[in-house]
Amino acid sequence: MSLIDVKGLSKSFGKLQVLRDVNLSVEEGERIAIIGGSGCGKSVFLRSLELLEIPDSGHIFIDGQEITAKGADVNRIRRKMGMVYQKFYLFSHMNVMDNLCLAPVKLAGISRQEAEAQAMDWLAKVGLTAKAHAMPANLSGGQQQRIAICRSLMMNPKVLLFDEPTSALDPTMVGEVLAMIRMLTKHSMTMLIVTHEMNFAREVADRVLFFADGGIYEQGTPAEIFDSPKREKTIAFIRKLKYFAYEVRNRNFDLMALHGGIRSFAEKYGISARLAYRLELCCEELLYEMLAGCYADDEAVKIDVEVSYSEADGSTAMIITSGGRKFDPFSVEDDDIHLGVSMLRKIAKNIAFTFSEGTNRIEVVL
Repeated sequence: MSLIDVKGLSKSFGKLQVLRDVNLSVEEGERIAIIGGSGCGKSVFLRSLELLEIPDSGHIFIDGQEITAKGADVNRIRRKMGMVYQKFYLFSHMNVMDNLCLAPVKLAGISRQEAEAQAMDWLAKVGLTAKAHAMPANLSGGQQQRIAICRSLMMNPKVLLFDEPTSALDPTMVGEVLAMIRMLTKHSMTMLIVTHEMNFAREVADRVLFFADGGIYEQGTPAEIFDSPKREKTIAFIRKLKYFAYEVRNRNFDLMALHGGIRSFAEKYGISARLAYRLELCCEELLYEMLAGCYADDEAVKIDVEVSYSEADGSTAMIITSGGRKFDPFSVEDDDIHLGVSMLRKIAKNIAFTFSEGTNRIEVVL
């Protein structure tokens, strides 16, 4: 039996549907990283597991018990999960020891002495025994977040839910919190971690979920998601691609508008003037090649141009798709006539052509 089973989970806020028919099974000891753009539903999904957000439909099972069932003992089931938020939410009027001991004594019914012993064990593991009686205001952000994680662990949960645990921290403090989470992986703790730290997700996760379009858009091992993503939006997110698009629907298209758009795109993302000029030339030459090679003079045309820039590795690519007849301009051998093709062969790092279902596709990497 899976530790967590989510079946058909949907959640909307008014007319905005954030989650749509999400399904997920999590095995005990599994470490799952959840990534995706802002507003894609990552945090809403995590909060729904504890019913901090009430789903519109679907079923959630935690360790075999349905928390979404009518009449379920929600508070009892919640104790199987520990939640760590972006903000630390320590009780500001209590010192560290009181923050750690409150829930075990009040909810689990253990003695204060036993709770303090357990608290000191966790504080020792994270190097904060000296802060046992400090007030939260006297701790750094990284220390407060480590204490917040310890507080979740005090209830001996079966799974920890992390909602972007480092997003509220100064960059100098991020490392200490990530180090603590790495330490927990050695204890075979089941974890679901919403994070923007891609290197961290690659390092600690068994499985990575990429959220988009209202749910789990793509999932796989860290190597599959970060090195060989299959779907378009995953690729764009992982490579941090920026796009410029232009449509050609007649032969008398506005070439100056195309050049101006490429130039503005280059300036916005710090692409060099030299590379921008090459992009302008490449687009212009290929467009005219495809117009001549794919369409008769009186035939309606449909050609799309897409320029992308990757912040991850600084690469720039151009993709041109066209209907009409199959035509590969790079298969032409007479370079003296096709000067644009000759130029592209010299400056491009890679050129690829495919024809499928009536569509020519050219990809050029500069």
